[in-house]
Amino acid sequence: MNIAILSTYYPRECGIASFSRDLRDNLMLWGEQVLIFAISDKSGLYSYPEEVVFELEEENRDHYTIAAELANSSDIDLVFVEHEYGIFGGDDGGYVLDFVESLKKPFILNTHTVLPEPDFHKRRILSKLGQKATAVICMTHRSAELLNKVYNIPHKKLFMVHHGVPEFEEKPGEVIKKAYGIENRPLVVTFGFLGPGKGIELGIKAISYLKDKYPDIIYLVAGETHPNLKKKMGEAYRESLVELIQTLGVDDNIKFINKYLSLEELGEVLYMADVYLTPYPHRHQAVSGTLSYAIGCGRAIVSTPYDYALEVLAEGRGLVASDADPEELAQLIDKIFSNPKLKERLEQRAGKLGKTMSWPQVGKRYVDIIGNIMQLHAKSEVF
Repeated sequence: MNIAILSTYYPRECGIASFSRDLRDNLMLWGEQVLIFAISDKSGLYSYPEEVVFELEEENRDHYTIAAELANSSDIDLVFVEHEYGIFGGDDGGYVLDFVESLKKPFILNTHTVLPEPDFHKRRILSKLGQKATAVICMTHRSAELLNKVYNIPHKKLFMVHHGVPEFEEKPGEVIKKAYGIENRPLVVTFGFLGPGKGIELGIKAISYLKDKYPDIIYLVAGETHPNLKKKMGEAYRESLVELIQTLGVDDNIKFINKYLSLEELGEVLYMADVYLTPYPHRHQAVSGTLSYAIGCGRAIVSTPYDYALEVLAEGRGLVASDADPEELAQLIDKIFSNPKLKERLEQRAGKLGKTMSWPQVGKRYVDIIGNIMQLHAKSEVF
C-alpha cells in the first residue's frame, strides 16, 4: 500500500507531529510505504526529512486543493487525515474541508479532539469529514459514542485504537534520580507543552499541601511552553507559575525542564517518577498523549477527572480525583507515597494496559483496519 498522511510533522514541535511520525514509522514496520503532506505554520521553513513530499502553509487555502490533486495524480492508495482543529488554516481549521472535497482517493480520519458540546461550526467540520471518510478512528470508546451521537457518523465507520506509546528503555528510577541530582526525594512528574488549560497550577498547589509532610518532595514539570502560545503571549503563563510558586513558598519543591524532550529524556523522566500527575482542569479532554506515555511506562498515576483519564484509568489503573481540586490531588498523591503496596499495584495495572498500547501493536491494528476498509472500498467500486 502507498499511504499519505496529512498532518503536522517532525521537526515541528507539536503533539500531532510526534504522533504522525510514530504512525508512519510503525506502518513502515508492517511493510506499508508512507509519504507525508506536512502542514507548516508561520514560524518559518522546517528542514523536513525526505518522506515529506509536499509542504502546506496552513493559512494558504490553495495549498489544500493542490495537495489533494497531488494525491489524486500519484500512486497513493489511501490518505490519513490527522484531525485537530488548531493545525489547519481557516476558522476552526475549516480549510481541511477543501482538501477532502478535492480528494478522489479513500481517506481515514484520525480524530485527536472530539468535543461533546461543539459549537455549530466545529460540529459541521467534523461531521463533514466523518461523512466523507472511508473510516474514522478515535482513541477512546467515549469518543466513538460522541462521534456517532453528536456528529452523526455511522457506527460501521468507527474504529477505536489506543494512542500509541513508544517502547521506552526501562531504567531504574533511583539511578536516574541521582543523575538529575534529586536522589532519595519523593518525585511527582508532569510533562508536555505548557500553557493555560494544562493545569500545572493545580499540581503546584497540590505540592503546597504536601510539603509539610514531605519537605523533600519535588514536582518536576518537564516541557517547554507551546510554540503557538509563545508566539502570542511569550512566557506569560510560565511566569505566572513562578509567581504562584513564590507566593506558596514552594521554591525548593518545584523544578522545570524548559525544553522539548527527546524520547530518551522523556523515558528517563517517566521512569524516575514515583507518581505521574495529569492535572487537566477541563473534563472534556478526549485524548492525552502524555497520560498514554505514563501508562505505557507503568507509572502510579494521579489524575483530575477528564474523559480520557476516566476511561483508561478505570479498573484500578490509577487514582482519579472527583474534581480538579488540588487538595484532593494532594490526598491521592499522599495515599501512594504512604502505601508502597498500592503504588506497586497501580504500576502493575497501568503497565498491563500499557503493553497493549505499544506502537508496534498499535501499528498492526492500523494495518488490519486499512486491509478491511480497502477490501470494502474495492467491492463498493465494483458495484
